[in-house]
Amino acid sequence: MKRPQTILSVVAAVGLLALVSGVTAQQNAPTNTKPQRTDRNFIMKAAKGGREEVELGQLAQGKASSDAVKQFGQRMVEDHGSANKELMDLASSKGVQLDEKAARKDPMLGKLSKLQGQAFDREYVKEMVKDHKQDVAEFRRMHSARSIPT
Repeated sequence: MKRPQTILSVVAAVGLLALVSGVTAQQNAPTNTKPQRTDRNFIMKAAKGGREEVELGQLAQGKASSDAVKQFGQRMVEDHGSANKELMDLASSKGVQLDEKAARKDPMLGKLSKLQGQAFDREYVKEMVKDHKQDVAEFRRMHSARSIPT
């Protein structure tokens, strides 16, 4: 039963991301000031990661053998698609230009696209857990750096 627990861990991480990003967005209300370099880099990195999550979620919907993994892929498409739209608004309010159609080469997309069935399921879930743990750490780091009261 390791797979359902792993999927639940990823879902919990996504929930935490939504919470932290919501706090960050509220505390960084639109202003006319130029964004700090760290803010700009963070926004650009988050946008790239969000686009990749959507692409990987779409891939999971087509390649996964488990209905749970397919549903999780759909959830990634929906959640990250929505978060990406909010991030675009935040970026615009901060004067950060994001190119939605920017060239992106995600090695994970290439690796996963070669897998099928249970092999795909295992690798996709493993990568989602790893990626979301990194994302949570990055959001926490930015949260701490901004000294946002909770």
